[in-house]
Amino acid sequence: MRYPAGVSPTIEEVIAAIPDWTGRAVTATAVAAGLTNSNFRVEVDGIPYFVRIPGAATELLAVDRANELHNTRAAAAAGVSPRVAHSLPQWDVFVLDWLPARTMSNEAFAEPEAPTRIAATLRQLHAGPRFRDDFDMFRLSERYLALVDARSVRIPAGYREHLDRIPRIEAALVAVPIPSVPCHNDLLAENYLDDGDRLWIVDFEYSGNGDPTFELANTAQELGFDEVRLVELCTAYFGVATPALLARTHLQMIMSDVGWTLWAAIQARISAIEFDFAAWAEERWARAAAMLDGPEFDLWLRAARG
Repeated sequence: MRYPAGVSPTIEEVIAAIPDWTGRAVTATAVAAGLTNSNFRVEVDGIPYFVRIPGAATELLAVDRANELHNTRAAAAAGVSPRVAHSLPQWDVFVLDWLPARTMSNEAFAEPEAPTRIAATLRQLHAGPRFRDDFDMFRLSERYLALVDARSVRIPAGYREHLDRIPRIEAALVAVPIPSVPCHNDLLAENYLDDGDRLWIVDFEYSGNGDPTFELANTAQELGFDEVRLVELCTAYFGVATPALLARTHLQMIMSDVGWTLWAAIQARISAIEFDFAAWAEERWARAAAMLDGPEFDLWLRAARG
């Protein structure tokens, strides 16, 4: 039986629904993490687990929970994400093994050689099992924009005036296609965990098979990497940072902000989480607009074509 859309269970209901935990000593503590879901650390006879309960109306944000679960398991098989210990499909809830690791931040990723460490983890993910579905930020942005129009969602000023440039980016990227790989696509700092030896990745809501340069671009943009650190990231991942690869990554940095700007604007309308999504949208659009209007935009388009 599936529960009605938009109905989320309590953590007590989740605990009661897992047969393996019946009759055992169980405690739950809320974890302040993420911008979409409710998260908990649950200890069962002293063994810790991470429980993820989906937020409301996330289907509007194009989150497919079955795809997420499939890809989370694939990422675990690749050795870059915790094991799925339990799943409750009636609520789209899953339980992960708890990692004894620190949640990363932009400040933590300012440490030396951070881009090289990130590249190693991404290469491992991308070499792992294929994900269930594909990911394309151009199509996702179109879907988000249709929702924005249907619900009269406010978006940053100037957004629509720049839309004529997006097909030019797509044309430059498809001119020299790169084989798709299983990508996370939403690599904020907080979606990395550091156990002191290596990085792990969590939260595969927007994961799918896609262009690896989008993966690099997305995390570089979210982590605020300057050109030096971007070159380090690309070099560590590809073995060399050619002008064509760097140009492609810059264009994908624009697309990352183009898409997630709309995501944040929609969240500002639908989310019950106390977070300034409107300001988050403005911040991302300001970065994208600066790159679209900058003197290097046409150079990147030409270089990406090789």
